[in-house]
Amino acid sequence: MIWTPGVARTARRIAAAAALGGGGLTALGAATYGLLLAEALVARRTVGRPHGMEGPPSDGVYGAFGGEPLRMVMLGDSTSVGLGTSDPAETPAVLIANGLAVIAERPVRLTVAGMSGATSAQLGEQVDKALKARPEIAVVFIGANDVTSQSRPAHAVRHLQKAVRRLREAGAEVVVGTCPDLGTVRPIAQPLRWVTRRWSRQLAAAQTVAVVEAGGRTVAFADLLGPEFDTNPAEMFGLDRYHPSAQGYLQIAYAVLPSVCSALELWPEPRARRTESIYLAAAKAAEEPGAEVSATRVAGRATGPHGRWVTMLGRRPWMRPNDA
Repeated sequence: MIWTPGVARTARRIAAAAALGGGGLTALGAATYGLLLAEALVARRTVGRPHGMEGPPSDGVYGAFGGEPLRMVMLGDSTSVGLGTSDPAETPAVLIANGLAVIAERPVRLTVAGMSGATSAQLGEQVDKALKARPEIAVVFIGANDVTSQSRPAHAVRHLQKAVRRLREAGAEVVVGTCPDLGTVRPIAQPLRWVTRRWSRQLAAAQTVAVVEAGGRTVAFADLLGPEFDTNPAEMFGLDRYHPSAQGYLQIAYAVLPSVCSALELWPEPRARRTESIYLAAAKAAEEPGAEVSATRVAGRATGPHGRWVTMLGRRPWMRPNDA
């Protein structure tokens, strides 16, 4: 893992612009962004849409247990609905719900509010639907379409932060899977792959700052979905070579499940914890596989000289409760 302080500076600038309501800050210059859009169109034609635009219907109650079901909602983009799978059991939402049911020994009532193609600006509509289910836990996968569309980073993170705040105010714990590393998508040619990798990680860092400030926690997808997806694309990607395969979604679900269980206090937090300032942790998490970031206090204080205090947990996607 190669970390540079520039990612932390970018996260701070984007987060500051979002907080002030500004939308003009971008991670790319205008000329570079024009190139990205042109090559993105070429990549989209190469990728095509063999899966259509809908994931399999996944709402329902999961887990063969008695008692009142835990209420879980899933929000976000095509990865949140499991685009590319035909069996609901292979979607990340159902995989997480089934895992949560086993850990909690209670059924889980799942409501999927995500939508294929969604950007962060569309999370508000999804939250409207999600809140009708009175969720106890909300999982959000968002960011990829903010990179491949014309979304400004500050604009995207402001919408994400607002969504997290609304969910938290309604009493739900929130876990956000941050923007994945789009540099692993093979149909995207250079220099677009390098640009999207850089922008993906900068956006992920800024998302981490926004989510933690709003009371949620994040799980980094950047490197988690980087090396293995880059090394084994035939296994980890679906037919369109853009969305994950069933095996890829399984890896995603395994990465998020520990954070979901910890948010609901269903098992102890891992012992391996690092206390950082929020901007430094956000930058590191954007490049550390499965890293989770959540707010904490140091000597009774929520903030320090360099911003909010957070804990960074180096989770592994295959971690079991006793591994913590």
